[in-house]
Amino acid sequence: MKQALTPSRQEVMLFLEKEVELTGSKYLSSIETNWQPGELLPVASNESFFEEVKILQGQAENMDYDLLAVLVGDTITEEALPTYETWLGALEGVKQNVHGGWMKWIRSWTAEENRHGDVLNRYLYLCGRIDMPKFEASTQFLIADGFDLDTNNDPYRTFMYTSFQELATNISHRRVATLSKKSGNTMLSKICGLVAADEARHANAYISFINRIFEIDTNEMMLAFEDMMRKKIVMPAQALRELGGEINTFANFSDAAQRLGVYTAVDYVNIMRDLIKEWNIESLTGLKENGEKARDYIMKLPDRMARISERIAIPDRELKFSWIIG
Repeated sequence: MKQALTPSRQEVMLFLEKEVELTGSKYLSSIETNWQPGELLPVASNESFFEEVKILQGQAENMDYDLLAVLVGDTITEEALPTYETWLGALEGVKQNVHGGWMKWIRSWTAEENRHGDVLNRYLYLCGRIDMPKFEASTQFLIADGFDLDTNNDPYRTFMYTSFQELATNISHRRVATLSKKSGNTMLSKICGLVAADEARHANAYISFINRIFEIDTNEMMLAFEDMMRKKIVMPAQALRELGGEINTFANFSDAAQRLGVYTAVDYVNIMRDLIKEWNIESLTGLKENGEKARDYIMKLPDRMARISERIAIPDRELKFSWIIG
């Protein structure tokens, strides 16, 4: 059964708007000092460009097929940023003031996130192992198809989702960085490490927003948390597909990530545990009867999910993706 939005949710968001405008910037880096994609990859105007590209391609030659597939899937996910900005801008308590603190945060967050797709896309273009038109078609499909997370324009559910998702993205990019370094791909390792650091800061921002909502509207936030946990946190690239393909591309991408240990069912459970601790769920007071029931469900869920994760079988075969040459 869907939960209806309550008037208090919009009121809380509007109440917090000025606070976000004043404090949200601490989770962002200054544009003047932030890294930019052009600093991390060979620049065509430099005399050493072709030599640097040759080094980059030499490092990419040793990348495991699964790792390359995960990198492409991660890049497409980052490139679908227009969908995420549109989704956030439609939230109750956000859309009411296009010049307010929430929209300022969303624009600034988008500006930082936009660099991720840019730098990863350029790496894939230069590495020589990617069929770029097929990769680009998958990106266009994902943006055109959009997604429905069943959050009903509710900021409580949505920021709960983004808190979880930013932590998951941080894990994925960080582990791709580690695996790339082990294979001798120092350029890609540095890129993914920087992207992961951005994701960690953004996760802290959304976690802090939820903390404030728990302080102001404890019971409603608990109900929203429970609702999203019952639905399960689906990845933004759930609708990932390939040009002319009939296969379940996202499932194959997810299998590759689990085989490598880039992002697994265990990570899902650990993120749940971390958020329960971050938001002090066990000790919150002021809950109504339905809020108490919601808390009981949330507190028991990680152990139940952990038992399920132990029984998950990951296919050991490598499935071919149209994006990858060879």
